[in-house]
Amino acid sequence: MDRLIKAARSSGSLNLSNRSLKDVPGEVYQSSDAVGDGEKWWEAVELQKLILAHNDIEILKEDLRNLSVLTVLNLSHNKLTQLPAAIGELPMLKSLDVSHNSITGLPDEIGSATSLVKFDCSNNQLKEIPISLSRCLDLSEFKASNNTIISLPEDLANCSKLTKVEVEGNKLTSLSGHMFASWTVLRELNAGKNLLNAIPENLGSLSRLIRLDLHQNRISSIPDSIRGCSSLAELYMGNNSLHSLPSEMGELSKLGTLDLRGNQLKDFPVEACKLHLSVLDLSNNSLTGLPPEIGKITTLRKLLLTGNPLRTLRSSLVNGPTPALLRYLQSRLSESEDSEAATTKDNVVSMAARLSISSKELSLDGMGLNVVPSEVWEGGDLVKVSLSKNSIEELPSQLSSCASLQTLILSRNKIKEWPGEILKPLTNLSCLKLDYNCLGQIPPDGFQAVSMLQILDLSGNAASLPRSPAFLCLQQLQELYLRQMRLQEFPSDILSLTHLKILDLGQNSLQIIPEEIGTLTTLTELDLSNNNIPSLPPQLGLLEDSLQALRLEGNPLRSIRRTILDKGTKVILKYLKDKIQG
Repeated sequence: MDRLIKAARSSGSLNLSNRSLKDVPGEVYQSSDAVGDGEKWWEAVELQKLILAHNDIEILKEDLRNLSVLTVLNLSHNKLTQLPAAIGELPMLKSLDVSHNSITGLPDEIGSATSLVKFDCSNNQLKEIPISLSRCLDLSEFKASNNTIISLPEDLANCSKLTKVEVEGNKLTSLSGHMFASWTVLRELNAGKNLLNAIPENLGSLSRLIRLDLHQNRISSIPDSIRGCSSLAELYMGNNSLHSLPSEMGELSKLGTLDLRGNQLKDFPVEACKLHLSVLDLSNNSLTGLPPEIGKITTLRKLLLTGNPLRTLRSSLVNGPTPALLRYLQSRLSESEDSEAATTKDNVVSMAARLSISSKELSLDGMGLNVVPSEVWEGGDLVKVSLSKNSIEELPSQLSSCASLQTLILSRNKIKEWPGEILKPLTNLSCLKLDYNCLGQIPPDGFQAVSMLQILDLSGNAASLPRSPAFLCLQQLQELYLRQMRLQEFPSDILSLTHLKILDLGQNSLQIIPEEIGTLTTLTELDLSNNNIPSLPPQLGLLEDSLQALRLEGNPLRSIRRTILDKGTKVILKYLKDKIQG
């Protein structure tokens, strides 16, 4: 013992755990004041870390105040029934562990230990937490599980730096919404095995919460605001009184584990089938069936369904391996989708057409359409039509009757031929998006049909551009997107577009940027990322006043130091401009 205490005077750390101690040796309290023979008092270090865990200590003396620079105190697994008031006279104490004792109450003075960051008083006989703890404004971890605490002091809302709160196994009947509003950095909350009847309506304010454990309570509903818990990865709501789940749970994109066992759920919301779950426990509920959409959760490793009155699934599937159950649900899903798809599609198109009467805009994106529906030209005076993400291969001649059309979005379809003759009568067309189709080469005079365009997107149509001077007739053009088109040379006729504000040439094979780029003085955005450009012309610096965004990543640039590239657009442009003047 003497050897350990002597060593502590030089290290500032003393570990006396697992020594069957019934009380704390007096020399510990004396710290550096009790320098022995042969020791140099000027080399003594005051005790900063004291570990007394796993002993039989029953009393901690008020002499504890002598250890004024103590930062860590571990008294876990002893026989303490109380803490001395002197605990509040340790101004540098950051970590206090008094778990697994028989403490019946905490002294109010604990609130004076204002440097506390971690406090563990779990597995004791506490009935309440003193309000004074709320003065410990740096508190980050608070553990008080397995006591008999009835409520948490409202003032704990002041502890806004809390990242972990563990109060499992108490007698809490409610949690405060005021606390939830303040605990904005909370990452883990465990309040399982209590008597909670509800979850505060502002649960969604815990946007950084990763783990929420409220199992074995009396909770009957989950608030819709849970959608705000955007970081949630684990949710444990087993053994409560849930009758239903909010559809908003489907927005928890990071949720991986969802435990809902032992509730009274009668169905599982289709919206929640958008989740990327790995574990879903629905055992011992009141489910009579499952939405086949669960089969879409291909990330599921474990789906537990035992103890439900399921009538639509064979017991061999319910009790069998999860992959087999998912395959069965997927097969049911494809059958139902095939039978319902046509009806649903017609209904959606009709509804969209009705809405377009007042808005003059018709959007039918991602509908699985193979042809342009007649509602487009029958609408008569539509100004905007969006048909992106479909499987349309060609445009019908009737489309040319849409004389009022200003915006036509056909992104991500299967159009193979440039629809010049159909577009020619659309004299009001100012925006045309044909990106990511299957366009062959556009005729040399193809753009003359759309000479009033202000926005043109042809990205993702490899080798479709006609030879120069293709763009000369597009003198009103303000935005041009030619991304991922296997361009090997900068289209020189672009330099004649005097109104151009946005030019996207990313993901091509460009090697040389012409000096004349400096004449495009209206440019605000220029994307040259992911090409093969080794150097930039200094004349690009002439765009210093107008260009706000210059993207260059993914190029083998050797003429500009990395330190300059990392500082962004304005610094790069100034560097290039200075090279001209130099």
